[in-house]
Amino acid sequence: MFVSAQSVDVRSGQHRSHLPPPPKSGRLLGSSLDATTVPSTRGGAGDSGATIPNEVFNLVKNIVGAGVLSLPAGVAAFGNAPSALIPATVLIAVIGAMSGYCFSLIGRVCEMTGATTYRSCWDKTVGASSSWLPASACTFKTSAANIAYSMILADTFKALAATAGYEISRANTLFGITGTVLLPLCLMKNLASLAPFSLLGIAGMGFTTFAMFVRYIGGSYSVPAGKFVGDLAPSLVPSFGNAGAAAALTPPAAILLCMLSTAYLAHYNAPKYYAELRNNTIPRFNKMVASSFAIAISFFAAVTSLGFLTFGASSNGFILNNYSTKDQLATISRIAVAVSIVFSYPLTFVGIREGIMDLAKVPMEKRNGLSNPLSLAILAAVTGAALTIKDLSFILSFGGATLGNAIVFLFPVIMFNSAVKKFGKKDLQKEATASKGIFVTGVLMSVIGAKQALKAL
Repeated sequence: MFVSAQSVDVRSGQHRSHLPPPPKSGRLLGSSLDATTVPSTRGGAGDSGATIPNEVFNLVKNIVGAGVLSLPAGVAAFGNAPSALIPATVLIAVIGAMSGYCFSLIGRVCEMTGATTYRSCWDKTVGASSSWLPASACTFKTSAANIAYSMILADTFKALAATAGYEISRANTLFGITGTVLLPLCLMKNLASLAPFSLLGIAGMGFTTFAMFVRYIGGSYSVPAGKFVGDLAPSLVPSFGNAGAAAALTPPAAILLCMLSTAYLAHYNAPKYYAELRNNTIPRFNKMVASSFAIAISFFAAVTSLGFLTFGASSNGFILNNYSTKDQLATISRIAVAVSIVFSYPLTFVGIREGIMDLAKVPMEKRNGLSNPLSLAILAAVTGAALTIKDLSFILSFGGATLGNAIVFLFPVIMFNSAVKKFGKKDLQKEATASKGIFVTGVLMSVIGAKQALKAL
């Protein structure tokens, strides 16, 4: 999920994507959802289920989201010269490959156990007594996604107001959009009508990438004569130095690493994609996963490169903030991103609310009465966090270092090793042992990344 809208049904342990999957699936979302249903079709050996191209399209939508617009700041955290993109691109590819492998591990666990959700994978391998661990991680990672959404909306609508000639503070912008738009949407009982708007996410990101390419090639932000340079605040003016590829060996590079953990986060949906794939053999599933993550890697590398090559060390945590409010292409991009997030917001929000009630073991008969008061409390907390935290890259890097790493790298390896041991898969023992290297890497990334994210605050 890179802030792509993902919500989680903690009862099933499954996140749902904001972009609609194959018609027979009953679930929505891209870091989003119809938060009440689970896949109704199974792949198997028959003709039902989704084709590999359909699955690839939906998984790419699930992975790619507005959070990718923070990646240039991840490079700027350790470098300020164009050559810093060399190790950054390598990291994007390596973390993407590791994430794809761990996504595949979950599918293989499903094949061994018959599990159909992320949480049931844990139940059938590690044990139900500790299933609150992945459930909690998914719930609170979704909370971080909504905080990031609120931050993006505050920055985006503030910039759009400036384009229209109105100067509104970030706080007032967020209060306005929260009270007039987000609150009514979050109190909706039926979110099915929001499904069509999820397509705006991938379309908006495609246009934004195109706009970034045009502005980079055209030199509109080149110092000192770029067309829009004079419109920018000093902190946003492109700035380059001598910290290049070698700077990737310094501790701040861990910030980009942990942001990438969040970028590829779609693993709570792995059981759904395995279940829905037509003729869901492991080789076919792996082919689908490899294709999807390869596309996502290419997309992330392109956006990161275009943003960093344009603004360098001044790359903002939300790269669209770097672009002039008088830049029409940037304005269209802001509108596309804002509309997509507004309609994705309640889809992820439901996951937080239901997840909290599940973790608190609230009886089903009492949930209706608690729904609205809890929604108000959650929205107030999310809004407060978005007002306090100004740097989107912090939310993504700290969330990636902690919850993201657990969901993407740690939990899949634990489940795979437990499944291999439990079901006596001796032919997979060497691979299971080797996969522990990813677990160790994930732990190191968590510790170093969280420390660096807090240090950069």
